[in-house]
Formats: sequence, C-alpha cells, structure tokens
Amino acid sequence: MQKNILIYGLISGVIVSVIMLFSMNYYSHCEGNVDWNTSMLIGYASMLIAFSMVFVGIRNYRDKFNNGTISFGKAFKIGILIVLIASTIYVVSWLVYYFFFIPDFMDKYGVREIENMKTSGATMTEIESKTKEMAEFAKMYKNPFFNAMMTYAEILPVGLIVTLISALILKSKTKNNTI
Repeated sequence: MQKNILIYGLISGVIVSVIMLFSMNYYSHCEGNVDWNTSMLIGYASMLIAFSMVFVGIRNYRDKFNNGTISFGKAFKIGILIVLIASTIYVVSWLVYYFFFIPDFMDKYGVREIENMKTSGATMTEIESKTKEMAEFAKMYKNPFFNAMMTYAEILPVGLIVTLISALILKSKTKNNTI
C-alpha cells in the first residue's frame, strides 16, 4: 500500500508543482498584464488535474492489491495520504520559488489589490485600511512557517474534496464472486 501511495503522491505532486512553477514564472515576467483571476483559475484547475491521481491510486490499489474490493475508510486513507504527499511537494516548491526567485510577490500583489480598489471607486478610508492589511500580510508571509501554512490551506481543501468523491465512487463492500 505504501508504494502505491508514494508513487501516486509523487506523480500528483510533480504535476501540480510543475504547472504552478511554469505559470508563476510566466506571470512574474508579465509586467502589469497579469490577469490574476485567470491565474487563480489555472492554479485550481492544475490541482484538480493533479489530484486525478488520487482516483487512479485508489482504484489501482483496489483492483491490483485488494481483490477488487475497498471500504470507504481504506479508500479515504489512501487518497488523503496521496494528497498529503502531493501537497507537501507543492508547498516545498512554492517556498523555494517564493523565497529564492520572487520574494517581492506579495508586494506586487498588494499594489495590484490597491489599484483594483482605486479603479472600482473605493473610499480613501477603505484604501488606507486595505493598504495596512496588505502590508501586515506581506510581513507575515515572509515567515516560512506562515507561508507554508497558507499554501497548505490553498491546496488541501481541493485534495480533501477529490478524496471524498473518489472514495465514495470507488468503495465496494464485497466482490461479486458468482460462478
């Protein structure tokens, strides 16, 4: 079981990390032309693509190693372990990329948020409040532990949902042994 979990966790982690790194590299070179909503959509779509390995990993274990049967609990356990491995690879990739290649990311993100508020007609009080909030968040984000926890909070819920759905679809009480 561990080998199955490790293989599918690594595949899933590599998929989501490679897509994230390519897209972040692309967007970090687009001065002023970044569509952050599209970037976020691509990010979550890549998580769903990568977490398709959860379904495949559970099904592979059920069919090849467990005689075609698996309980919801066992399927959930396998799926969540795959998700934890993939998410950890994603978090480590993000931390390396953030701290070594784009340490000004939060500053640029904050500027964009403030510009959006100005163009949408926000009051000076709202803008000042958001500016303070973004500065405090950027300061906290420089802490690797806080940064890692925020990154886990981004990816783990997606993996949990995929795991729940996969475990529900793939569970089977007993194998039909009719002759």
